[in-house]
Amino acid sequence: MAVLLIAEINDGALAFDATAKAATAAKELGEVTILACGASAADAAAEAAKIDGVAKVLCAEDALYGHRLAEPVAALVAELAKDYDHVVAPATTDAKNILPRIAALLDVMVITDITKVVDGDTFERPIYAGNAIQTVKSSDAKKVLSVRTSTFDAAGAGNSAPVETIGAAADPALSEWVEDKVAESDRPELTSAGVVVSGGRGVGSQEDFALIEKLADRLNAAVGASRAAVDSGFAPNDWQVGQTGKVVAPELYIAVGISGAIQHLAGIMDSKVIVAINKDGEAPIFQVADYGLGADLFEALPELTEKLG
Repeated sequence: MAVLLIAEINDGALAFDATAKAATAAKELGEVTILACGASAADAAAEAAKIDGVAKVLCAEDALYGHRLAEPVAALVAELAKDYDHVVAPATTDAKNILPRIAALLDVMVITDITKVVDGDTFERPIYAGNAIQTVKSSDAKKVLSVRTSTFDAAGAGNSAPVETIGAAADPALSEWVEDKVAESDRPELTSAGVVVSGGRGVGSQEDFALIEKLADRLNAAVGASRAAVDSGFAPNDWQVGQTGKVVAPELYIAVGISGAIQHLAGIMDSKVIVAINKDGEAPIFQVADYGLGADLFEALPELTEKLG
C-alpha cells in the first residue's frame, strides 16, 4: 500500500520531530511518500528526505501554499490522493484544519489521533478523554488519518530519499490571507519540549503566572496552562494543554495549581514523570502524579526557582 504523509512545516522549516514520529506510524501502512508543501518548502523537503523509511519526497513550493491556508493544501492533496491508499499527517493544529477538508473532498471519513496501527484498515484511538481506547475499522477506499505523535518514536535521520518538485494544484479561491499575529518566544515548542511547566486556575492571575514562567526558564522548559487558566485570561490560548488543547509527552511535566480535571489529564498522560504542586491534598492530579507536593504554590515556586538557580 502507498502512503502520502503531509509534512509539518513552520515558516519554511520542517517540524522534524512531529513529521518523523508520524513517519514511524505511516511506515506500518506501506511505502511512504512525504509531501512538503509551502510558499518556501525546498529546505523542508531536503530535510524530510533524511527521514528513515521514506521512499520519496514531493516538494510543492508555491505562494499559494503560504500563510497556512488549509483550502489550497487540501485541494492539492485530494488531487494527489488518487495514487495513495492512505493520507497521513501528525495530529497538529494544521492537520486538524486540513485533514477534514481532504476527507470531505474524497468523500471519506477522517480518523483522528490514532495511537496504534492494527492493519491497513484498522486503528486504535483514545476516546472519553483517554479513559477508553476505540478500535476503528474503515471500509473507505482511502483512509485519512492523523497520528498522535506522543505515542510513536521518531524515525531516524540517515536516509537520502529522492526529492521531486511538483506544480501547484488549481486555487479553490475559498480563502485568503489577511494577517498573521505570531507570539515570539525563546522557549521550546510545547508539544516537543522535554520539560513542561503548566499553571492552572490556582495561580490566580495573569501577573502571578510569571512564577510559572520563571520556573520554566530555569529549567529551559516550555510553558503550559490548563483550560481554566486560559479561560480566565491568565495565559494565551496556544499554551493550553489538554483534550481541547495540545497533547504533550515530555520527560518531566510539572503541574502547578492544577486540580486535574479529566480533560487536562487527557493531554498529559504520556508524560514520563508528572509532578504536582497543589495546596489541596485531595486534588485529582495527585492520583496520577509520580510526585506530589502539598504546598502553597506562592511559597513553593519562589523557593524551588531559587534553589534551581
